[in-house]
Amino acid sequence: MVSANADYPQRLSWRTTARRTAALINVLSDRPEPVAVRQVLREHGEDDDLVVTRADVDAMSSAARRLRPIFAADDLEQAASVLNRLLAGTAHLRLTSHQGRTAWHPHLDGDDDAPLGDWFLASSCFTLAVLIWDRQQLPGGVCAAHGCDHVYLAIGNGHPQRYCSRRCATRERVAAYRGRS
Repeated sequence: MVSANADYPQRLSWRTTARRTAALINVLSDRPEPVAVRQVLREHGEDDDLVVTRADVDAMSSAARRLRPIFAADDLEQAASVLNRLLAGTAHLRLTSHQGRTAWHPHLDGDDDAPLGDWFLASSCFTLAVLIWDRQQLPGGVCAAHGCDHVYLAIGNGHPQRYCSRRCATRERVAAYRGRS
């Protein structure tokens, strides 16, 4: 049984799940090997003994392609429309503790043994819905850097984000400077 002081609630937060969603969308765009997907999942709090097969990667890649338009949306209404279509195809909301191995948290997939593709799509839809509901703005976007198509989350405060990383922002700033010289 998980105690109230366990580290699970933070690890399984919607922010962690949202970060996992963006990271998986990015890694899955390149048809990775299962070990690369497993590594991203482990980096975002999933079990060390998780088995990821080529079929799982293919199903998760399909889910990633369906999720990407939420990040590419021009406005909140478009993002919500895409998300609502995806949510209509998921199972009903339920709580799980994975037989006491984790803190209680919500799932939309069918059961604790759902295929990874279904789990990824459902958990990502739920998290992005919470993110839109909580912040009333787009959950993120697609990197504006030339040649980069990574998605990013916009969950911080401050200036609107346009790039997936400091590296892309710096590369664009240097290119713009060189173009003016």
